Amino acid sequence: MPEEKKQEEKAEKESKREESKKIENQEKGREEKLVKAEITEEMQKAYIDYAMSVIVSRALPAVEDGLKPVHRRILYTIYRLGLLHSKQTKKSATIVGNCMAKFHPHGDIAIYDALARMTQDFSLRYPLVYGQGNWGSIDGDAPAHMRYTEAKLSKISDELLQDIDKGTVEWQPNFDNSLKEPLTLPAKLPNLLLNGASGIAVGMTTNIPPHNLQDVCDAIIAYIENNQIKIEKLIKIIRGPDFPTGGYIIASQLEQLYKTGKASLTVRGKTVLEKAKKRERIVITEIPYMLNKSALIEEIANLVRAKKLPDIAELRDESAKGKMRIVIGLRKGADMRFTLNRLFQYTRLQDRFNAIMLALVGGNPQTLNLKEIIACYVDYRKKVVTKRCKFELQKAEERQTTTP
Repeated sequence: MPEEKKQEEKAEKESKREESKKIENQEKGREEKLVKAEITEEMQKAYIDYAMSVIVSRALPAVEDGLKPVHRRILYTIYRLGLLHSKQTKKSATIVGNCMAKFHPHGDIAIYDALARMTQDFSLRYPLVYGQGNWGSIDGDAPAHMRYTEAKLSKISDELLQDIDKGTVEWQPNFDNSLKEPLTLPAKLPNLLLNGASGIAVGMTTNIPPHNLQDVCDAIIAYIENNQIKIEKLIKIIRGPDFPTGGYIIASQLEQLYKTGKASLTVRGKTVLEKAKKRERIVITEIPYMLNKSALIEEIANLVRAKKLPDIAELRDESAKGKMRIVIGLRKGADMRFTLNRLFQYTRLQDRFNAIMLALVGGNPQTLNLKEIIACYVDYRKKVVTKRCKFELQKAEERQTTTP
């Protein structure tokens, strides 16, 4: 019995020695892996990496196709599913699930919100997705759940994706290296100017107003015919932004915007003065861009209660079938112009649009003027057309060599 105890004690001591040796070896390995660095330098490097990731991969659009990565991935996912504008729509859940699984490994709500915005004619001047179902409203109503709505590409998005399978764009691996995704779309249309963009990155922001398709195309043609054209002539062709909700710009700083890429624009809603049954009324038919209609009505109602708009007797929302009509009835003998000026002063019927035309040029953020945006787009399209022609020539030569 005593000999057995001695053997057990020896075995325990040996196991403890082995464990201590293992711990020592692990500590030595950790010490070898440790990198000595100043915490300030390391934090600066880490923050710069994070900032550039947000700038390039999330918040800012590319000057070539005017899209952020999430929008580009959604459109490419819809294209891969074969949901062209001439095809039938499919459940939005299918689109969101495919996009999340293959290209955009983020939350499904973030993808669906981006998809919903691309269907809304009050958010985009030229919607990129055709949506069927409840996709929200200008009153701030949220879209229905993705299992209830359906979507497909709009006709304009077919043009953005045209020739993507003809070697026209650069590709990169997706997040798990299982597929390839386009760095940019071929962008047959200048989407950055057509639909504009807004986004907040780290230390910078962009807010590009939308423009009219015909004006932008005329300006591009003028630049192609004479690339030395002065920016003043381009400004005469593109006379100003074309907001999807209408309104008009006063105290214009458009020349400053198009020459420097930065300006603060004053935008007013459009109003009509009417007379009915010995009373006058103000009818709002258009409102500033990105303004919630219900919030505007509530704002006016609160000012009436606070007696800052004492001449208003009634307030009704008669909007229907896509046409806006907010009726403001006045008391007898009220000065219509006085009340209208107070509406502009106290409510967001007159608003500010702080424009800054910041976009990614070759992956680097730059503030661009009007001519520079057009020049970047034309140069990009030249490359796309050249690559398409080379691709089609190669295919034709291959067919010629294989035919007897």
